Amino acid sequence: MVRDIYGAKSVKNALKKDQHSKCAFCEAKVDHVAHGHVKHFRPKKGFRQSATDDLGRPGYYWLAYSWENLFFACQICNQRHKGNLFPLADADNRARLHHDAIAEETPLFLDPAADDPSAHVGFREEYAYPIDDDPRAVATIDGLGLNRETLVEHRRDWLAKLEALKDVIVLDVPETEKARAVLRVAGNDSAQYASMARALLRDVYV
Repeated sequence: MVRDIYGAKSVKNALKKDQHSKCAFCEAKVDHVAHGHVKHFRPKKGFRQSATDDLGRPGYYWLAYSWENLFFACQICNQRHKGNLFPLADADNRARLHHDAIAEETPLFLDPAADDPSAHVGFREEYAYPIDDDPRAVATIDGLGLNRETLVEHRRDWLAKLEALKDVIVLDVPETEKARAVLRVAGNDSAQYASMARALLRDVYV
């Protein structure tokens, strides 16, 4: 079966390693709470321009095995939000068959492998927001539920810890170097919610 190939354990493990075991969309450490899924960025079976649309067919079947089209994602981002949703700036330019040019498409969702999310999505404390009202950021935040209540609550808890460490640095007390070490790690690509951490620390040299 096709699923046995792109969903093979070796593929999933390679994606998890590349993504530091984080969901490609929400940046949560998936292994903390679930096994995670291998997800197609451009959906293979069918597509929806909006969440309320009927499923359009065919999907991007010719990209089912393409490494650039595969991501590791948490179940909530995958099943409750992304699914077959794949909006384009101009739906008339959608590639419908394998000989069509996907380069003519302008996806509204940010591609974690091709785009720099920090150029489009910022953080005000634990809430994601579209920088300069970027339409792709709006679509990504809304379509993937990046400000869903449970996710925001988890980010808020993590942010409170980082803010406490940031305060230690400002006070320049004996614990400062330990705080700096923790905050450096929090801003690494491998850390959960690294984008939010970087937004918090952009005015602090750590």
